Amino acid sequence: MTDIKDHITAPTGNSGNEPPPALGLVGWLRWTWRQLTSMKTALVLLFLLALGAVPGSLIPQTPIDPIKVSDFLAAHPKLGPLYDKLGLFDVFKSAWFSAIYLLLFISLIGCVVPRLSVYFKALRARPPKPPRNLNRLPGYERFEVDEAGDVLAMATRELKRRRFRVQSYDGAVAAERGYLREAGNLLFHFSLILALVGVAWGSLFGYRGTVLVVVGNGFSNSVAQYDDFAPGRAFSGDDDLPPFSLTVKDFQVKFQQDGPQKGAAREFKAQLSYQETPDAPEKSYLLQVNHPLKLDGSSVYLLGHGYAPRVTVRDGQGNVAFSGPAPFLPQDSNFSSFGVIKAPDARPLTLGFEGFFLPTAVIGQQGPVSVFPDDLNPALVMTGYYGRPQPETGKPESVYQLDKTKLTQFTKDGDKWRFQLAPGQSIALPDKAGSITFDGYSRWVKLQISHTPGTGLALAGILLAILGLMGSLFVHPRRTWVRVREIDGRTVVEVAGLDRGPERGLGDEIQAITDRLRPASSTNQEQS
Repeated sequence: MTDIKDHITAPTGNSGNEPPPALGLVGWLRWTWRQLTSMKTALVLLFLLALGAVPGSLIPQTPIDPIKVSDFLAAHPKLGPLYDKLGLFDVFKSAWFSAIYLLLFISLIGCVVPRLSVYFKALRARPPKPPRNLNRLPGYERFEVDEAGDVLAMATRELKRRRFRVQSYDGAVAAERGYLREAGNLLFHFSLILALVGVAWGSLFGYRGTVLVVVGNGFSNSVAQYDDFAPGRAFSGDDDLPPFSLTVKDFQVKFQQDGPQKGAAREFKAQLSYQETPDAPEKSYLLQVNHPLKLDGSSVYLLGHGYAPRVTVRDGQGNVAFSGPAPFLPQDSNFSSFGVIKAPDARPLTLGFEGFFLPTAVIGQQGPVSVFPDDLNPALVMTGYYGRPQPETGKPESVYQLDKTKLTQFTKDGDKWRFQLAPGQSIALPDKAGSITFDGYSRWVKLQISHTPGTGLALAGILLAILGLMGSLFVHPRRTWVRVREIDGRTVVEVAGLDRGPERGLGDEIQAITDRLRPASSTNQEQS
């Protein structure tokens, strides 16, 4: 005889002791995709993108100012290499910033595309039938009429006048509006994608470089002539650069002469002549701040200015070892400018100098200083070095730094030798090593040449984002119903509404619709 236990069916549910079924590879991929494309993840990635851009504003960036980066590394021997490994000196091209950028891009696409199909279905859907109990809705009015008459026809006209989409049902009218609210949300997210595409386009195919040009000198748009150059990842070299050239003819600057803002720059502008191609006619342009010169998709900006002392260095044999302007870099608001002069071809000893150009020099407690940025009393204050001639290595060197590892500073009477020259003055070097003459000075301007092809697309994305945000904030999705029915032998008209968001004037609108329909009733009305 069979035991009755054999006929008892085991429970199909999880008794609590068995582990849940494994998701499997497809399940895990589906779960990961849902997490990545959720709104919460998109907001977190957007926050991380903004947070990741902060170091790019606070820490010197190699594409913008490589000199400051090298100075930072020299001043912070422990922190600098760590920043370099983390990519903080080139934040916007670092691996971690690119990863956040791409994940945000994927998240937004995965968030917007499914919502588009839902939105289009909602656009084609009819306004729903009225609920059974309209009096439970937040906005509700009712009144009685002697005969139904054309109340529903009047309600249809009134709701259409208020820009509702209307659908008639048996004994009722349903209306809905505010579809553009969701369209605004979708437009906002789509515009973020558009802005990201614009930024990515500019990062891939654009370029940016800076060059310091002494007044009277020229510049041709080739990679070799830039002081620093940051190409896009898809940039292929000089073939992608427009073949323009320019010459800085003149530079004018005005400073505040008195008051609490004494020394502040009030105006500076550069007079340029340029050719768009080598065979094109020469044209003139007055380059000013925020008024760039546009050339074949590239923009030339005026970033800064300074002084370039003109110096002649003669060696111990009487030969000219260096002659010309040497750009000095401003160190403070009064344009105390530091620079170096190199004469590696001097013989029998190579020569080098470093020091300051002071546009308005005075003797202070700590020596000569500049007290005003304009050239009211210019002076050159420097010291000199000498060394044995070295073979050429081909290794590039900064024109703003003097390598003193194989040089010795000049001394005189047992002290380090320093000198101060006014324009036109000369001084002999110790030990008959030669002489240096301060011939005068010129001004230089710092130009930035950039090409960002995705700027218009990114700007369009930002404008569309603002438009979409306005739509999502100011469009109120709302449903309204008007129903006529018999209750206890009386003809009752019910008007009800529901806000599909924060309630904004729902009761006032329902009351206004009721007031428009009320004249169709008989004189014996009752409002409950």
